[in-house]
Amino acid sequence: MEHIKSLAGHFKRIRMLYLLILPAVLYFIIFTYFPVLNGFRISFQDYRFIGASKFVGLKNYIEAIHTPGFWRVFGNTLILGLSNVILTAFIPMFLALLLNEVQFTPWKRFSQTIIYMPHLFSWVIVGGIWIFILSPNSGLINILRSFFGKPSIYFMAKESYARTIMIGVNLWKQSGYVCILYLASIAGINTELYEAAMIDGAGSFKRALYITVPELVSTLKVVLLLNVMGALRIFNQIYVMRNEVIAPKIDVLMYYVYDRGLAQFKLGYASAISVIVFVITMIITIISLKLIKYKI
Repeated sequence: MEHIKSLAGHFKRIRMLYLLILPAVLYFIIFTYFPVLNGFRISFQDYRFIGASKFVGLKNYIEAIHTPGFWRVFGNTLILGLSNVILTAFIPMFLALLLNEVQFTPWKRFSQTIIYMPHLFSWVIVGGIWIFILSPNSGLINILRSFFGKPSIYFMAKESYARTIMIGVNLWKQSGYVCILYLASIAGINTELYEAAMIDGAGSFKRALYITVPELVSTLKVVLLLNVMGALRIFNQIYVMRNEVIAPKIDVLMYYVYDRGLAQFKLGYASAISVIVFVITMIITIISLKLIKYKI
């Protein structure tokens, strides 16, 4: 009885906090957890917009794993996702280390702004910019090629360039945000460590290698974890930049879900793929947490 009274008193004291957090909880329940559970239910059905949907058990899952197109987009997703995980974790760290050595404050702030700016653009804008830059007639790269007497290349119509372009454009867009995370961590490092190293005669390279980089490991773990969680959910970039010529090399799982679900109206099949992506993402995230020894 005393325990119940204690809980009631505790709730009364912090009820305003519960009321403030309630909208966020309802938002996640309505727009995240309910769609996930509903998608899981639909994955076992031959779902129809009109009329009764028929329960088909594991048919959609069996069809998925026996469809060559699924494994093709799964391979594309692994290649693009793994490249994004690695490159957008380590290249921004290198940029942050370089920016940290810049002593002229106005130039440092200007450089940070230029590097961060692409992250503010939507994928529609980013895709449009790079499609224009890579265009065969008026694109900047082909203008430079023609200046040096080289023939124009239609980059967006060649499978051999497709994945490199997707990886490079994603790196261009995401590096600024990750770089800011690293710079924020560098700003929190005790300056006495650098002063002691300078007294001992350590140059910029050794200070970065033995002081800055070790202090960035915790931030690197967070960045890697976030990258891994998003590795299989690539969609916006592909949707904006794909075309039928390069599609075999860049179509990914989430675009495959979109195409089968909303373009071909195979919602049961598309939901099964979504569940597979969800489960794989959860497994990879748990494994990553164990490997990097990151505690939530």
